[in-house]
Amino acid sequence: MIVVAPLAAVQVGKLARLDGATSPAALTRAATTIGAVINLATAMAGTLAAFLT
Repeated sequence: MIVVAPLAAVQVGKLARLDGATSPAALTRAATTIGAVINLATAMAGTLAAFLT
């Protein structure tokens, strides 16, 4: 999942720029995406740890 976060952020930033967003807005969307993916990875790790212990 940690590899997916930067890839998703780059894609979101590129799509935002293609949509006409400014660079700061595209960076904000990319940062939000990284946060969401890392949050999802943390939730998945917690759930997996609960099942494995």
